[in-house]
Amino acid sequence: MTNQKQAMLYGLATVLLWSTVATAFKLALRELAPVEMLLIACTASVLVMAIILLAQGRWHQVFELSRKQYAQSFGMGLINPCLYYFVLFGAFDRLPAQEAQPLNYTWALVLAYLSVPFLGQRLRKTDILAGLVCYAGVVVIATRGAVTSLSFSDPLGVSLAIGSTLIWASYWILATRDTRDPVVGLFLNFLFGLPVIAVICGLTEGINLPDPGALAAAVYVGVFEMGVAFVLWSYAMKKAENTSRVSNLIFISPFLSLVFIYFILGEQILPSTYIGLVLIVAGLWLQQKKVRAREQALAHGS
Repeated sequence: MTNQKQAMLYGLATVLLWSTVATAFKLALRELAPVEMLLIACTASVLVMAIILLAQGRWHQVFELSRKQYAQSFGMGLINPCLYYFVLFGAFDRLPAQEAQPLNYTWALVLAYLSVPFLGQRLRKTDILAGLVCYAGVVVIATRGAVTSLSFSDPLGVSLAIGSTLIWASYWILATRDTRDPVVGLFLNFLFGLPVIAVICGLTEGINLPDPGALAAAVYVGVFEMGVAFVLWSYAMKKAENTSRVSNLIFISPFLSLVFIYFILGEQILPSTYIGLVLIVAGLWLQQKKVRAREQALAHGS
């Protein structure tokens, strides 16, 4: 099997996992508060990433970082998982999955915009057009089609969903200066973030044994969304001979996610969700097309 075929298989496996997590979020949040779900998911994620590092023979790297890098792990851990997932789970707690999930997908566009002031990248006309298309989709979904009234179904839930994109994009901008191994770095971020989450949960909701179904859904999120999916996507990117073909797979995820949301959660998918999601994906595709063109130009230039 060629490296590109392996990359596509890893990418498809990742997309399949990403497509199920919105449903798992809602199943867990039926019984758990967002911070309770975060505590369980983060614990599961730490354990699964430790197993992955042990299996790969890279566990020793956890103990070979500088004092500054361990301090960095704590700081990054406060952003992801602590702040990011608390805000994201808060959005899913208030909104239907079919609304929260597409809104969260706009983080890639937010990353492009934040890269202008923080990474010195140029904002081009395509970025602006992509933004207009994407956020037109956001308005359609958030108003459930009542665009002219601008009456949001849940203003706080929508704000949390959009806020999560700012946090996630900011995290990845900080990660561009991160010299740690990606899996080791993510493991340490979650390991240092876990006690903070546990203290907050203990002070607010208490530490309780949840319903088995909610527990299973939260563990699923921790193992697959926070752990395995990250590792699989890293493998896909490393194996890829054509990264744009693998990257394009992410556009399948939000549509496949609606299938799980409909059949497992029983949500009736609104026409406004389909229209808004098509606009969001079209905007992201425009933005990614510009990035790919730039990468190809640089490759030919070299």
